[in-house]
Amino acid sequence: MNGNNRKVALITGASSGIGRATAIRFAKEGIITSLVARNRTNLEKTYRDVKKAGSEGIVITADLTKENHISRCIDKTIKTFGRLDILVNSAGIIGSGSIEDTTLKDWDYMFNINLRSVFYLTKLAVPHLKKTKGTIVNVSSVTGLRSFPNVLAYCVSKAGVDQFTRCTALELAEKGIRVNAVNPGVVVTELHRRGGMDDKTYKDFLKHSRKTHPLGRVGNPEEVAELIVFLATDRSKWITGTTISIDGGRAQTCAR
Repeated sequence: MNGNNRKVALITGASSGIGRATAIRFAKEGIITSLVARNRTNLEKTYRDVKKAGSEGIVITADLTKENHISRCIDKTIKTFGRLDILVNSAGIIGSGSIEDTTLKDWDYMFNINLRSVFYLTKLAVPHLKKTKGTIVNVSSVTGLRSFPNVLAYCVSKAGVDQFTRCTALELAEKGIRVNAVNPGVVVTELHRRGGMDDKTYKDFLKHSRKTHPLGRVGNPEEVAELIVFLATDRSKWITGTTISIDGGRAQTCAR
């Protein structure tokens, strides 16, 4: 597939949620996708939907806590397609914990996935994005902009993603690379269940979230994917260094 002139996007967390929705939405734009996640079975499902949407791609099973897995994502993408135009850092985890009960192990694991992998994957992608005047979109959270109790490591890691976005946007602007972030509120994905919520707790959480989001509902991955496509393409070619809320107004509220 080398020498393909169509745009190529590498998407982490592509096996579910926002990453999966973004891959399918990119496919509808004719963008080729390099799909990265740990769950091979779910990645294959995303790949099949990408094909149905009229595009092509590859599946890369990777653990983003491992440096050699991260470098393999870049190497395989370039070897297969010969270029990289878009990087979407969508992989992330959440977990409960306050300053009193968050362990150092849990803190490090949260940061390894949510921030360290973003740093290293971006660093390795930059030489290739310079050639294509490419774009980077980081998936952050309303918790990067506002503080919430008992999700300490998650909040701080997402605040780090926001600052990383701003800093790299300034550093890479002269190279023609744009860097932005999206900051979703509560979106219906597998994130919270994987973070430890059982079905009843998650159902109650979604019900409560209707009250905490001024528009009266939670979001869906496809809505966030639309914003990511906007930021990743020339439709937003004079925008860089932004963290854009897509949260039903959640970031504008006070705790209640």
